[in-house]
Amino acid sequence: MSAAFASSRTNGSEVVKELAFFAVIALLMSVMLLGVETVDRPTGLELAVRWDLVLIAIGATVIGRLGLIFRRENISRLGQAVLITLSAVAVFEMFVRFRELDDRWVSPVFLDMVFSSVVSTIVGIAFVAIIFATAYFTMKDKTAADVDESAKLSSKIQLAYRSNTKKIGLIGIIFFIIFPFIFGEDRSAIDLATLVMIYIMLGWGLNIVVGLAGLLDLGYVAFYAVGAYSYALLSQNFDLSFWLCLPLAGIFAASFGIILGFPVLRLRGDYLAIVTLGFGEIIRVVLINWYDLTGGPDGISSIERPSFFGLADFSRRVPEGTIGFNELFGMEYSSMHRLIFLYYLILVLALVTNFVTLRLRKLPIGRAWEALREDEIACRSLGINPTNTKLSAFAIGAMFGGFAGAFFATRQGFISPESFTFLESAVILAIVVLGGMGSQIGVVLAAIVMIGFPEMFRELAEYRMLIFGAGIVAIMLWRPRGLLSFRDPTILLNMSQKEKVAGEIK
Repeated sequence: MSAAFASSRTNGSEVVKELAFFAVIALLMSVMLLGVETVDRPTGLELAVRWDLVLIAIGATVIGRLGLIFRRENISRLGQAVLITLSAVAVFEMFVRFRELDDRWVSPVFLDMVFSSVVSTIVGIAFVAIIFATAYFTMKDKTAADVDESAKLSSKIQLAYRSNTKKIGLIGIIFFIIFPFIFGEDRSAIDLATLVMIYIMLGWGLNIVVGLAGLLDLGYVAFYAVGAYSYALLSQNFDLSFWLCLPLAGIFAASFGIILGFPVLRLRGDYLAIVTLGFGEIIRVVLINWYDLTGGPDGISSIERPSFFGLADFSRRVPEGTIGFNELFGMEYSSMHRLIFLYYLILVLALVTNFVTLRLRKLPIGRAWEALREDEIACRSLGINPTNTKLSAFAIGAMFGGFAGAFFATRQGFISPESFTFLESAVILAIVVLGGMGSQIGVVLAAIVMIGFPEMFRELAEYRMLIFGAGIVAIMLWRPRGLLSFRDPTILLNMSQKEKVAGEIK
């Protein structure tokens, strides 16, 4: 085995070519993103060139790629620790420069900090020493035995997860239920948790189409928009309550899912993705231009907020003939009551989505979706109707998107076409893919990582999305099949679940 490792070593010229290639890519991507900026001067707008940021970006890319080569070729941990330390210094350098937005060439910030005073020198040396020591002592030279041990550890983790999926899910549900009791007075925490829950529900809805049926959908935001506008229009024009409009919004969205499904029955892969992308853009353009119905770019405002199941209202001044939520339960009025109720409402909707999805997977239609995903020709040869299977996946996935859209409209109180752009579809699809296609718990983790963390660091402004993109790249490098790429088998025959999982891992 050691001979195989030795034979896989890359020679010097190939390493140089690889590093040069990624340096050129970093140059092309960073010139316009980092190297040029419009600056408001007294004389007007001017272009400021920041070549120092470009060079730092190229250096960080080359160092990072060299670190991956070292890891791939099993170079000593000393070399890996040095590269990780250099990368940390480069990231720190870019962080400070990005924050200062300096448009002139200056000396390295890190060196200026180190040599400015005795205290700064000690801090800088300590920073380098801690990074180096952490990298050095957490790594070790890999051998064939280490690789085997790593594979065994991964198998044990998979077995532990797959054998305790229900327990993990139950713990997650309990945490989300008690979340308002932990952060009940923190308005931003409840708002953020509600937003994350919306994307979890959208991710579970799209997971039916992408994860189970294997149909790449880039226009899922269209069903989200149909649900939102359906509720807003029905509420304002026909004076219907949220509880009546919610199922209607799901029905309308499912109808649009069937409308989308018919033209794409014979399409697969990239062609299907392009058509669904076009469908999402058609819906957005219609919302912008049909001014008499949708309000066009102005959107729809003053959307009715949900009541407490028609029994009480959450407003401070309730309409005549109704009572307030605080009066119903004998409490003092608080604006947090509405927020917590909305949180629990989207939690229930998300759990219903999860429950229905899990039940459908075990039914013949769910097995038909998975057969269609694996091989459409074999699926057809088994007597499964691909037409009905695809339409059912689009319709059911769209229905849950419509439910989420109706909730989004009543939570915001205002909707416009800007809330339903292609970027939303891309984010929802990224949640499904990064979480692990077909994995319900993976969607939850991906939604927390992709929606919760960036919102928590919103004050970082310019480099928030830079960190966000770097995180996605890192996940795709180290977990290309998603955070939880393994999931329980749909059907277990003649053996217990633990035995089935252990057999698959072997």
